[in-house]
Amino acid sequence: MQYELDIINKTRNQNYRPYYDSLRMLMAKTLDMHHMKGDYSLSLILVGPVTIHRLNRQYRHIDKVTDVISFAILENEDTYLPKDETIDLGDIFINLQRVKSQAREYGHSEERELSFLFVHGLLHCLGYDHMTKEDEAKMLSMQRKILGKRHEEEI
Repeated sequence: MQYELDIINKTRNQNYRPYYDSLRMLMAKTLDMHHMKGDYSLSLILVGPVTIHRLNRQYRHIDKVTDVISFAILENEDTYLPKDETIDLGDIFINLQRVKSQAREYGHSEERELSFLFVHGLLHCLGYDHMTKEDEAKMLSMQRKILGKRHEEEI
């Protein structure tokens, strides 16, 4: 099993570089917790508010800035998964300006906010959603399990 996280920073802000290994560990933990066998890849693209606004408007038809957007490759359980090939889970876009402002707003670290948004986006790539209260509770519970005690008091 191999999990590959490709991190592309489209901003000038390099302050989050020290957290890249932690994000890779969170990806491995998430996939392990879901008993996913095989090789998987995922792209994380760090962007600013203009880019994420454009993506939100173009693909979700929501004309506002957001914190994270996921584009899942695996849409449902019926998706054909080729054996002996790396399976692309999709792309996650995170707005670094929102990471900073939301960390300040919620009173926790930027590392914690980046980790939370990354796990949130990854769970969307794995089929989780929060369209109903029940689905939202299920997703939040899984986020807590993945992030563990280190971030527990901050969720």
